[in-house]
Amino acid sequence: MFLIPLSLLFHLSAPNMPIEKSDIPPVATFSVVGYDPETGALGIAVQSKFFAVGSVVPWAEAGVGAIATQSWANTTYGPKGLKLLKSGLSAEQVLQRLIADDPGRATRQVGIVDAKGNVANYTGDECNAWAGAVSGEHYTAQGNILAGEAVVKAMGKAYEETEGELADKLMAALFAGQEAGGDTRGQQSAALLVVQENRGYGGFNDRYIDLRVDDAEQPIEELQRLLEIHKELAPR
Repeated sequence: MFLIPLSLLFHLSAPNMPIEKSDIPPVATFSVVGYDPETGALGIAVQSKFFAVGSVVPWAEAGVGAIATQSWANTTYGPKGLKLLKSGLSAEQVLQRLIADDPGRATRQVGIVDAKGNVANYTGDECNAWAGAVSGEHYTAQGNILAGEAVVKAMGKAYEETEGELADKLMAALFAGQEAGGDTRGQQSAALLVVQENRGYGGFNDRYIDLRVDDAEQPIEELQRLLEIHKELAPR
């Protein structure tokens, strides 16, 4: 008998026919979404005790915005949110539209940064504790099933104090979040997505950095190793 993996069923389910919450694991994680006003880069970094978190949480489009959708993640928040941002709505306006149209909003967590650097985040009342977010100039950091508020606070502090490219600031936030206790269930996967106009391969697209560690004992360290390789190979 041919068996369809549960993860595939999750991705193929229509938005109006979701799999029951009890049948899927929450994307319990911590993430940071940011914008670089000097280059226009937008990006997300995320870590979780969840297989292949990079296939679920990060969504971004150059000149438009970046979105992290997590907890019992509604992946339609990614494409829908980017479409709404592209129409001219702000990060906060898009957030309100997304959660208003979602009957499962109490289980969702999302962070959004638009192409003007405006930020918005939301943590539903039914996200597993500890769950919450912090935000600052051009960034938002959020997480659920964390060791505590200290995790997102450490992420925000590291983001603000780190110099360099957006990717460096995003990675610093991940390391700081893990050092502060991270996901209470442990580590498994991490991802880094940065978009910037004409910075993709050959200048043909905007996907500047797209790195994923799907299953590792120390996924943040492995993601950093991949980023260093990217820096060596990327055109100046």
